[in-house]
Amino acid sequence: MALFVNRLLNMKKIKVIGFDMDYTLVRYHTDQFEKLTHSLALKQLARHYGYPGEVTSLEFDYRRSMGGLVIDKINGNLLKLNRFGKVKISYNGLEQIGYREQSELYGNLAVDISDPRFTSLDTAFAISQGVMFGQLIQLKKEGLKLPDYPRLAEDIKSAVDDVHKNGSLKSIVTSDFEKYVISDPQTALMLERYKSYGKKLMIITNSDYNYTKKLLDYALSPYLAEHDRWEDLFFRVITLADKPAFFKRRARFLRITDGQGTMVNHEGPLEEGEIYQGGWFGQLQEELGVEGREVLYLGDHIYGDVVSIKKTCGWRTALVLEDLEEEMKSLGETAEIQKEIDLLMGRKKELEREINRIDLLYHEGEKTDKKKLDELFAETDKLNQRISDLLNQNKSHFNPYWGEVLRAGSDESRFAAQMERYACIYMTRVADLYDYSPKTYFRPPRRLMPHEMDL
Repeated sequence: MALFVNRLLNMKKIKVIGFDMDYTLVRYHTDQFEKLTHSLALKQLARHYGYPGEVTSLEFDYRRSMGGLVIDKINGNLLKLNRFGKVKISYNGLEQIGYREQSELYGNLAVDISDPRFTSLDTAFAISQGVMFGQLIQLKKEGLKLPDYPRLAEDIKSAVDDVHKNGSLKSIVTSDFEKYVISDPQTALMLERYKSYGKKLMIITNSDYNYTKKLLDYALSPYLAEHDRWEDLFFRVITLADKPAFFKRRARFLRITDGQGTMVNHEGPLEEGEIYQGGWFGQLQEELGVEGREVLYLGDHIYGDVVSIKKTCGWRTALVLEDLEEEMKSLGETAEIQKEIDLLMGRKKELEREINRIDLLYHEGEKTDKKKLDELFAETDKLNQRISDLLNQNKSHFNPYWGEVLRAGSDESRFAAQMERYACIYMTRVADLYDYSPKTYFRPPRRLMPHEMDL
């Protein structure tokens, strides 16, 4: 698929390209991976957090969550925001909150994600977290004895973190890569091409060394044409980086000494070809010997891989958004519906302009044509009904609960606004880079402002 450009990016000027690993270099069958996370985290809640055993019988519904949603820990609600922080869709448990109640709760509020009351779900890894939150809130509403909303939200996040860290999740994934990991030979070929053009490649991942090695041995090494091992492609590999903290605070690098993950404290410059754990970007940045604008980093986490990097070290950034592939398919299916909606909205705008003109004449004491006004209102009512029908047809092609990832009603979603502001380019998978020369000059389309659209 194509790459999409938010701001100028001249790949000739890029000397270092960094990659996140999970959901970036390596793609997962998200529905299967998150289903597994959901199951293990619920068992963790029952065994180690004192939750009733009934929670372990909950079935995973992938559609109940998506990247970019926000948890309101005080009210126990799951929210979808537009680019201005306004709540456009909200659920309490598995039940959508009506417009009137939603307006009473959030009508005058622009949600600030830095407020500890809110938790943002900014990556595919958080889908199971959002699903569990809605399900457990529903059980609590139905009378099951569960903690209060803030505690429940924190426990779910901790349980998900636990299964990622304690090996229970990764041991199952590594025992059945075919079920959970998408094989994408073009990713390996893309990496070899960019390396052949003199680009220095590196990995900065939050996964530990043992998992990183097993995963990349499966996902990259078998498809290399010019190298024997994935390790030969990268001049820096940093595991267990703890992003976004990696870009915020000093920490010591540990060096991996063997294929079993044995580590020793590392002093001095990082050595090419070695694999490290932890550390911080300051030393890495200094030793790269390039300016921030000469580094491009690709990741799937809008905050940990894009926003924090752009704010802290000025690297160029690219967001990998796998959901976009399905969304673009749906946009293609609904193109004619949207075209008709746009035409009808244009006609509605004309009618409203004429209604307002007649109303002004009446207000200023001039004689008005009452019959004409009735006809205009009648046509407007018919248009509204047709537009409503078309909008319902359009919605049926997207997530039945949350709609489009990158839109919230007619506005861009909060997720889309962050992507537009902080990601230089975005794509559905890193292998999309294969279709572009490493010397490509990416230029964004000219953006039209509202006054320019009316010309």
